Amino acid sequence: MLFNSLHFLVFFPLVVGLYFGLPPRWRGGLLLLASYYFYMSWRAVYALLLLATTLVDYYSGYRMSQLPTKQARRPYLYLSLVSNLGTLFVFKYFNFFRDSVLQLAEAFHLPHGSGPALGLLLPVGVSFYTFQSVGYIIDVYQGRLGAERNFGRFALFVAFFPQLVAGPIERGGHMLPQFRRVHTFDYARVVSGLRLMAWGLFKKVVVADRLALLVNPVFNNPRQHPEGPLLLLATLAFTFQIYGDFSGYTDMARGAARVLGFDFNLNFRQPYLSASVPEFWRRWHISLSSWFRDYVYIPLGGSRVRPARAYANLLAVFLISGLWHGANWTFLVWGGLHGFYLVLSTWARPLKEKLAHLTGLAGRPRLRRAWGVLVTFGLVAYAWIFFRANTFGDAVFISRHLLSGWDQLGGRGTATLLLEFSQHYRPELAVAAVSVLLMLGLEYLGRARSLQAWVSAQTAAVRWSGYVGLALLILYLGVFNSTSFIYFQF
Repeated sequence: MLFNSLHFLVFFPLVVGLYFGLPPRWRGGLLLLASYYFYMSWRAVYALLLLATTLVDYYSGYRMSQLPTKQARRPYLYLSLVSNLGTLFVFKYFNFFRDSVLQLAEAFHLPHGSGPALGLLLPVGVSFYTFQSVGYIIDVYQGRLGAERNFGRFALFVAFFPQLVAGPIERGGHMLPQFRRVHTFDYARVVSGLRLMAWGLFKKVVVADRLALLVNPVFNNPRQHPEGPLLLLATLAFTFQIYGDFSGYTDMARGAARVLGFDFNLNFRQPYLSASVPEFWRRWHISLSSWFRDYVYIPLGGSRVRPARAYANLLAVFLISGLWHGANWTFLVWGGLHGFYLVLSTWARPLKEKLAHLTGLAGRPRLRRAWGVLVTFGLVAYAWIFFRANTFGDAVFISRHLLSGWDQLGGRGTATLLLEFSQHYRPELAVAAVSVLLMLGLEYLGRARSLQAWVSAQTAAVRWSGYVGLALLILYLGVFNSTSFIYFQF
């Protein structure tokens, strides 16, 4: 069930009405049933996998809560890790590693068999809910969180439908206390949640899905479009498409939870205004980057070890992050690029300060930040090529041809192709450009709180006029073909 579907348009108001209409003791059960129905709407059998994860981790956490030392709790930690990571390996990575081993054997002329291939469909959201559950287990093991004794409440923590399939990845210490509270109907909160859901829907169907009409023809057949200007246009379009798509989903998830009385953590903070790659990762998919920081990077030693080891830790974390996104070499390269960016940023920090003084940027902080934002955006946009490309070969082809054709821009070849492309996709180009500017502008004002203050100061008639205007933009400019969210594949 997609947030941008008629199915959800019927499902969500029904759940909200029943939730606030039922006695408090029945509400948790309602949300749990609704969450499992939401998940089963994709493929019912995989609800058994979700239930198995819940059972193993509830048992592991419960048993650890009865044991006084980490050493005694360790077998149950291993039980959870083997169960969750084993599930990910079987459903997501087995065929990738099998194919990679066979390719290496062929490349080095080693004897090998064909090996079995698993014909399993990837359960939607499996990477998200397993990581959320693993985070809970590690917190219980470390003594940072008490184990949840109520099975239904823990099952709801794992399966809560607004963030079940694409995050944000929440922590037990943040969500479990909220499931224990009684939530009353709050008109202002409901309006705020619906407004956030509408804004997320705008980002998805007006910005992201319309940009996809420009991105897909080029990235799905890059060798038919070898001209650098066109490849650059598609790369920039995808850069904003993935932001509109993923942050749009997060806004809808946070809005849906807010309507029901729950708060999710912020997952995006205008990442494309980051002045460095480390800052980008403090603003992009915050719940995942903080998860890797707390549960992988710091346990590896973080930055407390010698520099070479710290650099290796960074690379390892981002290679794992790339693999988390997908069982494909393109994602590994994407993660490796960001790991390299971070290592280079850390290693070259003294050099950057010297260059800033030599060029006079040290005394001009705004200009220096603007330059940092421009460079960071370029590095991130380039890495997105590997994220979006269907194959590693396609990504290399696009990278090699980004600079081609610019010298012919005034001639008939590239200029004619660009003209034909722009004429064919003129509505998409115009709507996408205006929508991206509107999205970025309103989010900038919103972060500065000037927009919220202005909205709050207006009369109800003015506010509702804005809501109606946003709804009309969605209805008339949105792409409604039930396009799945990009991060559902992870």
